[in-house]
Amino acid sequence: MRFSTQTLLLQLGVVLLVVLLSGAVHAWLVYERIGDEAENQALTLARTVAADPDIREDVQAISKEEGTPPASVLAAGPLQAAAEAARVRTGALFVVITDETGLRLAHPDIARLGERVSTDPSVALAGREITTRNTGTLGPSAGAKVPVYAPSADGQGTEGTGTEGAGTAGSIVGEVSVGYSMESLSKSLAQDIVPIALTAGGALLAGVLASFLLRRRLQRLTLGLEPEEISTLVHDQVAVLQGVDEGVIGIAADGRISVFNAAAARLLDLPDATGQDWATANVPAQLKQLTQPAARDAEAVELVAGGRVLVASARKAWHRKEDLGWVVMLRDRTELQQLTRQLDAVGTMSTALRAQRHEFANQLHTIAGFMSIGQHEQAKEYLARISATGPLKFPVEQAELLQDTYLQAFVGAKSVEASERGVALRIGPETLVRGHVADPQDVTTVLGNLIDNAVSAAVAGSASERWVEVELLDDAGQDNGTLHIVVGDSGDGLGNLEPEEVFAEGFTTSEQPVRQGAGQGLGLALVRQLARRRGGDVRVLEAGRKGGPGAVFMATIPGVMGRSADVGAEAPTGTGAGREADRTMQEDSSG
Repeated sequence: MRFSTQTLLLQLGVVLLVVLLSGAVHAWLVYERIGDEAENQALTLARTVAADPDIREDVQAISKEEGTPPASVLAAGPLQAAAEAARVRTGALFVVITDETGLRLAHPDIARLGERVSTDPSVALAGREITTRNTGTLGPSAGAKVPVYAPSADGQGTEGTGTEGAGTAGSIVGEVSVGYSMESLSKSLAQDIVPIALTAGGALLAGVLASFLLRRRLQRLTLGLEPEEISTLVHDQVAVLQGVDEGVIGIAADGRISVFNAAAARLLDLPDATGQDWATANVPAQLKQLTQPAARDAEAVELVAGGRVLVASARKAWHRKEDLGWVVMLRDRTELQQLTRQLDAVGTMSTALRAQRHEFANQLHTIAGFMSIGQHEQAKEYLARISATGPLKFPVEQAELLQDTYLQAFVGAKSVEASERGVALRIGPETLVRGHVADPQDVTTVLGNLIDNAVSAAVAGSASERWVEVELLDDAGQDNGTLHIVVGDSGDGLGNLEPEEVFAEGFTTSEQPVRQGAGQGLGLALVRQLARRRGGDVRVLEAGRKGGPGAVFMATIPGVMGRSADVGAEAPTGTGAGREADRTMQEDSSG
């Protein structure tokens, strides 16, 4: 049996029980009230009969006689007539008069005259009034017994008309017993029970209707699921939502956030927002736009949040035909981008090392040839050219200023890409990197984005000579040192844009329109968040001007540099390319 059916039957049973108990208690109270009224009416009639002077005199007269008159005499006597007249007038079941011994002097059944009453008259004969409910010779009744006092000496006959303890002026000569039939009480109850039954029936009908409405609401709220199924779903939901790496945000149909798992809080760098209103929650505006009525389920957007590049998508949730709201999915693309850049850098370095081996072999053969024919000056000039262009023939000007192998390979690879677009990539004369790169991922992300943006700006610029200049400087001799990066280009600068506008999500230097999900318009926002998360920053040093030179960006990335083995050596004096080239050439010659 389904839980909703069990709930309905239980509610119906409770309603029926309450109605029956209420009706029974109400009927009992009515019955008791009618009985009390009958007792009071019997007491009033009994007092009236017992106070009649003629009845008191007749009872006293019979009490003084020896023995009791025969039934025939009593039946024709004044007491019988007076008692019957009172009974017929009031509709009582009986009006009985007895002497001081309890023998009947008046009774509705003439055959019972002269006999002792069936109920105990001792209380009334003792001078006290009493109301009773008992069964006599005429059936069950509610009645009262009142003592009859002898008339007073002055003949007024007023003694004994009071309550208990009254009549001290005369002795007790008998008692009057009056009763009303219980059947008449039942008839009165039957008349009063009709509204009680109607009220109970109406309450039962209202209870049944309310139970059915509650059952329907319960089914709608639980989507027709049983409690065991709901419990299983809750456990499964908690296990799934807390176990997946993707962020999941559930928005109920009323606009309230019903699900906000730990992955979503981590990716957005926000506290748990469960229970908050979606429209006012502190989440990126791009996510709210995904849940607009005009949004399409399959549409996805990229955004930067919490220093990460996220891919967000939203789908409408339905159960049968019922709208359950929206489900927003968040996927972290930062690690994938960083891994891709790292693999590219590793591949470039591997290619560079293989080419370096062949290049060195060719260079040594050339130098050996010059030496063997005695052309020492040409050998020195050849060594100088090698020092000026670096160990590989990357199109990087002043490449000898880069001593870190990782930076050599990465900047060299970028120079090839820039050269293919007609842009010359050169190393600035102030470059001095004595440590080694300890965190290639972050360096790749920041340096790569800045160079790519500078190359695009140079290509789009109006200057005839297209170039990008990169200067790098680190904190020599320190572990977890800081790398300072300055990148300038020959483009047309920022124009009318404010420096902070270029760091907004969606800004791009690409001439092509940004395609949804293509990852454009996120680079500068990402590198700034990445640098600031490490305690550094990315900012615009110069906005540039039309015709060049263009904008100059500076990035500060703490904690990405490590100590080199020769860090204790003195730094070369001067910063020019020539001095660095001379030092490099001297080292190669001495080797």
